[in-house]
Amino acid sequence: MKNNKLKEMSSQDLEKELGELKSELFKLRFSLATNGLDNPLKVKEVRKEIARIKTVLRERELKNN
Repeated sequence: MKNNKLKEMSSQDLEKELGELKSELFKLRFSLATNGLDNPLKVKEVRKEIARIKTVLRERELKNN
């Protein structure tokens, strides 16, 4: 997801998306450890997406204070 699209989303939507991505990351890591993944770079992509969402949430938090 692009940063512009993330900035347009509400904080509740971002929190929901963050939870889903964390769950997906757990499943990917578990799958990688047990039987391997078809695309191991997917873990890296999900981690970066989580970081993007956390960055947008932190920017909003600092802006409100």
